[in-house]
Amino acid sequence: MKFKISKLYIAIAGAVILLVSFYVVKSQIENHVFKKVVERLTADSRVAEVIVTDVKRDLKNKKTYTTIKFLEYDTKLNPLEPKYFTFSGNVIQFQSMVIRFDDCYVKKGHPLKGKSAYLFMKAFMLTDRGAETFEITKINEIPSGYKTADMKNVFERRLWKRFWEYALNPKEASKVGIKNAQIEAPGTKFIPGKIYTIKIEHDGGLRIDAKPVTPILKNEKFKF
Repeated sequence: MKFKISKLYIAIAGAVILLVSFYVVKSQIENHVFKKVVERLTADSRVAEVIVTDVKRDLKNKKTYTTIKFLEYDTKLNPLEPKYFTFSGNVIQFQSMVIRFDDCYVKKGHPLKGKSAYLFMKAFMLTDRGAETFEITKINEIPSGYKTADMKNVFERRLWKRFWEYALNPKEASKVGIKNAQIEAPGTKFIPGKIYTIKIEHDGGLRIDAKPVTPILKNEKFKF
């Protein structure tokens, strides 16, 4: 009888150990994948470049149409798929979600929370009638260019839903060390002959720097 009870205890103990091990491994896998998602978002330098590729003047409507090429980079400086937008003017802004983490993480250079995170949401230009808008990233969706090849679609969507909840809900955000998440819209006047670089700072927001194109690109007509 005692032998049977001992075997029962051993079986129960084994089942408990297996169950605990399962949840530990599951948690480690989820944290690893979530880390990969965050790594693709964090950046401390160049995050995108913009260049004017075409300018057309409509004398009848008295408008000048400006086409820009928007090229976003991941944190390893690999270019993502470029996007082209045409506006009836050249003062263009980029609506972005910028997430700042608590200062203690920034100071310590935390591998995940030591830098601000960002997502480009829209490119737009204000007009007398409202705004001309082009969507870059939709809320609650996986941003183009950030999908992980080795991740199941349902699982990835759940992680991104979790990310958006953290970003848009202050109570949830504070639980994971997010200082604040806000919408920013840096913009400038875009003219031919210059390269505009959008940068993000570790503990700050986005800014746009401009410099002349390199000599080899001067006087070239950009038609894509």
